[in-house]
Amino acid sequence: MGKDGTSIPDEEWERFLRDAEAGTPGAPEEPSARARMVSTRLAGESGRPEGWRTHRPPVRSGGKARYFVAFFVLVALLVVALDPGRVTGWFAGGGGSGDTAPLAAESERPAGPPATEAAAQRPTLDDPFKGSPAVTWGDGVAALSLPEARATGWMSKTQVARALERSRDFLASSNLDAGVLRGERPTEAIALLNPHQKDVQDYVSAAFRTPSAEHDPLKLFSRFTPSKVRLVGDVVKTRGRIMYREGKRGAVEVTADVTYVYPVVRVSEGSDEVARTIVRREIVMGWDDPAKIITESGTFSLISYRSDTANGGCDNHTGFFIPAFAAERTVGGGSRDGDAADPYDRSTSMDALVPDGVEKGCGIATRL
Repeated sequence: MGKDGTSIPDEEWERFLRDAEAGTPGAPEEPSARARMVSTRLAGESGRPEGWRTHRPPVRSGGKARYFVAFFVLVALLVVALDPGRVTGWFAGGGGSGDTAPLAAESERPAGPPATEAAAQRPTLDDPFKGSPAVTWGDGVAALSLPEARATGWMSKTQVARALERSRDFLASSNLDAGVLRGERPTEAIALLNPHQKDVQDYVSAAFRTPSAEHDPLKLFSRFTPSKVRLVGDVVKTRGRIMYREGKRGAVEVTADVTYVYPVVRVSEGSDEVARTIVRREIVMGWDDPAKIITESGTFSLISYRSDTANGGCDNHTGFFIPAFAAERTVGGGSRDGDAADPYDRSTSMDALVPDGVEKGCGIATRL
């Protein structure tokens, strides 16, 4: 304490101590307890004491490493932006045994068939798509992306978006619905067909009443006989495109070109051999202007439909797919008059595959 009872500042004590150490005349020979405390603190510090208002920013570690990480992330984003196809190839490959990264959505017809290096691998109950290009395809309706909607024909942008969604609903209810795959009547899908389109309604009625070559429900709907086979798991692999344009009388024409892969097993106890039925369908749906065509809200007119099936049964007009298993299979169950063809190959147009919509006899599938 000073003589007047006030506390002596630390700076003053520090000066006294320095003077004492330097031999300055009049310096105290024996500092007080406070002086010893300040002296001890000074001796333990290498620099000047930090004032309470002084800001010392924290030392940042790893600064250079972060700059390198940011640089490589920027380069990777640039590569993706300039060449997304190459990046997809790095991770998706061609369906090899150790490469199951999902493919990007199909935006255009591919240039060639998918790779075949994994074809020798056999499917199992735990991995029903093993050895198939479908292992990298998307699951069910989630893989069927819709194009961006824009005002077309008589429809506004919002109406086109709704028509696209309903078109995809038809694909799901006719080819992916669990009940329909078990052989049930596709009620939801039929409800989307224009009830005033008499030829289509007659076809559907006859197809489910008395299936025949002329009235075959398998031309539009995927069904299996529940007493003979069942689907393995609850996933159907799909790959395809949905497109649209303005059609006749201002209608919005939606075209879906989709391949479906169905893994099945016999229902008999102990059966574990997995077979696959592969169906490619092209369906053109017309969303008509009700001012020009008699229709009902929320329904479309069926403009055209054609399909190509591998391992669905040769000359089969039962109304159900009949997949063959290894011991029964002499040909692949395709539909091309004995020609060998790859059912996973989406590079061939449906015009070339099924010319004039006329499906031919049994062919050979190069892989299933």
